[in-house]
Amino acid sequence: MFTERLALWWHVGKIGKLDSFLEKSCLFAIIRKQSRDRIFRKMVTVGRIQKGIYKNVSVRKASGVNYTPRILADFVADEIIRSARTVTQKNTINIFDPAFGDGQLLDSLLQAIYRIRHCTVRVHGYETDEQACATAIKSLSTKYPDAILQLESGNFLSNVPDSYRNLLKQENDRKFDLIIANPPYVRTQILGAEQSKLLAKRFNLTGRVDLYYAFIAGMSELLSETGHLGMIVSNRFMTTKSGTAIRQMLRERYKLLKIWDFGDTKLFEAAVLPAVLLVSGGNSKTMPHPSFTSIYETNLKSKVQAKNPIEATKSSGIIRIDDGRAFNVQHGFLNCDTDSSDIWRIETQDSIKWLKTVSQNTVMTFGDIGKIRVGVKTTADKVFIRSDWSDVTKGKRPELLRPLITHHVARQFRAIPPNFPLEILYPHEVVLGERRACDLSRYPNSAYYLRQNKKILESRDYVIDAGRQWYEIWVPQDPAAWSTPKLVFRDISEKPMFWINTDDSVVNGDCYWLANNADNSELLWLAVAIANSTFIEMFYDYSFCNKLYSGRRRFITQYVEKFPMPDHASKMSQKIIGLAKTIYNEIDRAEVSAMKKEIDKLVWQSFGLVQDVGR
Repeated sequence: MFTERLALWWHVGKIGKLDSFLEKSCLFAIIRKQSRDRIFRKMVTVGRIQKGIYKNVSVRKASGVNYTPRILADFVADEIIRSARTVTQKNTINIFDPAFGDGQLLDSLLQAIYRIRHCTVRVHGYETDEQACATAIKSLSTKYPDAILQLESGNFLSNVPDSYRNLLKQENDRKFDLIIANPPYVRTQILGAEQSKLLAKRFNLTGRVDLYYAFIAGMSELLSETGHLGMIVSNRFMTTKSGTAIRQMLRERYKLLKIWDFGDTKLFEAAVLPAVLLVSGGNSKTMPHPSFTSIYETNLKSKVQAKNPIEATKSSGIIRIDDGRAFNVQHGFLNCDTDSSDIWRIETQDSIKWLKTVSQNTVMTFGDIGKIRVGVKTTADKVFIRSDWSDVTKGKRPELLRPLITHHVARQFRAIPPNFPLEILYPHEVVLGERRACDLSRYPNSAYYLRQNKKILESRDYVIDAGRQWYEIWVPQDPAAWSTPKLVFRDISEKPMFWINTDDSVVNGDCYWLANNADNSELLWLAVAIANSTFIEMFYDYSFCNKLYSGRRRFITQYVEKFPMPDHASKMSQKIIGLAKTIYNEIDRAEVSAMKKEIDKLVWQSFGLVQDVGR
């Protein structure tokens, strides 16, 4: 079963028999669909769901059941068998699936094995959904009567590391030859801090712990030195800081063989972007670069046709599939020579050469200009953010109001003037270099309004538990920085959307911002020109390749802080800066389009490159 299934599972009707690990867990049920909503509502009522800003998370996100589609299951199984030729020649093959769901992955793997030869196959696995377990056993035993099925209704995580000893005690404690898996994926925010800490301790994990990290760690204890494992996971771990620990663990506990990033192919109904990893026992410290295939949707046209995204990966370049979508398929290698904390990305001869040229012409990065922050997060927007303050306060406008920037005004270079400007009641200030909550006795209008909403604000337990005032914003950022010129940008967008803000507006949490801490005030103008260029799109794709559906990119701190800057004092940079200022001051003039094109060409040239006119 694919991502978003909750980790710490619940056997229906057996609450009293849960072991201590599960008793400390949030007790979500992975059960048949028709009763799932009812039990989830019951658990909300009795207060078993994590308290805080994620307590209203949807059932699908918390415990959504997303079985592996046949096409992807067959692909993973075929790749395992193709790679594990030596293993498949054994007289007895032990295979394992830690969360077999409806049995699709095991079905595909058994089919792939028996297609080659008939031998003794022992099939082991766990599944928490008792009905799905029974269905899988019935289906597999009917289709493969010669296979020895040892499938259990249970929780894999609560049995590791003893599970393989229990399952294979007849086999002299041998580990598994083949493992196929689609472990559940639940983010830390939904899983909860307590459950994450338990998993981290149990499986020796560090950093932010997502559920499938524990599955990957647990499976490493079960795979034999010559064994092969094919797993379907979210591709998110490859390109985020929170995935650093799991990237390092994969290199230390497995030999990485092949990686497929299936990006926005929509192979699953759920809004997740899958990756397939093929590994073997051992570690990757002495391994050559694993092969890496990437496939993402594109608007470019192509005459090359494939039936589906899986078939498209057998080719390269722009491939159109039968449903009319087109994909850019790239084949290369994983950048294994980098530090273990670096993101995983596909590396080709073209990307290596291109990035080397950029590096040779880079003098500084965006991170050298100043600190990049996400905007404020109130966790009570209905109280703090409005466009009708005069009406709702009957003319007694709160003294602590400030203009608020949101993604709705996003436009390159300069924001769109909003029809209904939003303002935020911002009860924070800096005194002697320290941020603190404002003294409400000095702001009677603000105090009166906030007290009218005190019940709502006090219900934010996490604010009170953190030792904060009941009327504070949860993430206020630096109050002193709002009055400085800043570069603001959208978190998620297909094209980069960066603009300059010169007033004292507060940036909302749906955007990021960079305040200029450097001595040179013109650096922001050079930065906004570079950030809005087609050059930065290619730099992003070569360096990070973190795309969501429909080609949308994530412009977050860890990426933007690495955006390159050429010498700002050069004649070319000065010309770029001048054009950027002109666009900002004359955003509505017809000449702006031509000036943007001129900037784009100059940015490419400033990094020693010829403009890619196809972007």
